[in-house]
Amino acid sequence: MSLAALDLALRAATVAMLLVLAATLFRDFRHVTAGRLAVAFALGSAAHAVTYAIGTPGPVTLWRAPVIALSTGNIAVFWLFTRALFDDSFRLRGWHAGVWLAVAAFSFANCAFLAPSSGGARFSLIAINLLVLGFIALAVTQTVASWSADLVEDRRRVRVFIVVAAALYGGLNAILHMAISGGSAAEIANVASAALLAGVVAAICMAMLRVGGAELFAAAPAASETVAQPDTSTTDQKLVDALMRLMADERIYRHDNVSIGALAGRLSIPEYRLRRLINQKLGYRNFNVFLNNHRIEEAKAALSDPTQAEVPVITIAMDAGFQSLGPFNRAFKAATGVTPTEYRRQRRIAA
Repeated sequence: MSLAALDLALRAATVAMLLVLAATLFRDFRHVTAGRLAVAFALGSAAHAVTYAIGTPGPVTLWRAPVIALSTGNIAVFWLFTRALFDDSFRLRGWHAGVWLAVAAFSFANCAFLAPSSGGARFSLIAINLLVLGFIALAVTQTVASWSADLVEDRRRVRVFIVVAAALYGGLNAILHMAISGGSAAEIANVASAALLAGVVAAICMAMLRVGGAELFAAAPAASETVAQPDTSTTDQKLVDALMRLMADERIYRHDNVSIGALAGRLSIPEYRLRRLINQKLGYRNFNVFLNNHRIEEAKAALSDPTQAEVPVITIAMDAGFQSLGPFNRAFKAATGVTPTEYRRQRRIAA
C-alpha cells in the first residue's frame, strides 16, 4: 500500500469514528454544555482530518476554505470543551461564540486572500499554527488549574487523558506544519499524523466507554440536590463529622487558596480518601462547589442579619472566603436564584 493510500485509509477511519462519537454524544448529552461542546469538537476534528495537509500548501478550492475554517475554529471549541469538562457549572456565553467566529473568520481570510498571494502562504501557515498553539496552552493551563477540584476519581483520570492526548496531537501537528515545507518528509509526516490522530480518537472512545458518558458529562447538582449517601462505616462517619466541624467551627472555607490537599492534611488522611468522603458521603462532585456552598450559607446569614444591613456586599463576600465580587454573585445566584442585593432586600421586606 502506498503512503498516499495509507494516509487516506487512516483519515477515513478517523472521520468514521468521530462521526459515530458525535452522533452518540448528541443523542445522549445534547442537553449538557460539555456534551454539546464534545459534539462540536468531534465534528471539528472530523473537518481537520479531512483537510489538514503538512507541507507546502497548494491552492485552496472553494469547498475547502469553509471546511478549513471550521477545522481551525475547532481549537477554540477545544479550549471551551476543556473548561466545561472540568467545571460542571460552566455555561456558554455570547462572547465565546465570538471567539470561535473570530478564529474561523481569520482562517477563512487566510485561505481566501493571504495564502494565494505571493509569499503569503508561509506567513499564513505560521500565523494559524501559532494561534493553535496559543489555544492549546490556554486549555492545558485550565486543565492544570481545575483538575484537582474534581472529586470523582475515575472521571478525573479520563478527563485529563482526553485533554492531554488532544493537546499533544494538536501541538505536534502544528509544529510539523511549521517545520516541514514539502517533499518526501511531508508525505511521511502526513501518514504519521494520520496514524497518531486515529490512535488518539480510538483511545478517547475506549476511555469514554470505560468510564461512561453519564459520569463524564454529568450536570453539576445544585446545592439543594447534594444528597449524602447511606453511611456504612463508623470510621468514615467520624471523619465526615471532623470535616464538618472544620467547616462550622473553624470556617476553614474562609482561608485563602484552601485546597483539598491542605484539608486532607488537617484531617491526617490521604487526599484520595477525602475526595471519596466528600463525593460518596456528602454527595458533591466538585470540591469548589463544596466550599462555595458553605461560603454562600455564611453570606446568606450575614445578608439576613439586620445588624449588618449597612455592610457592603463585597465585604460579606470576602469575609465568607470569595476572592472577588464577580464569582460570588454568580455562585450566589446559581444557589438561590437571586442576586445578593435582591436577597438582602427580600429578607428586609420579610422582616
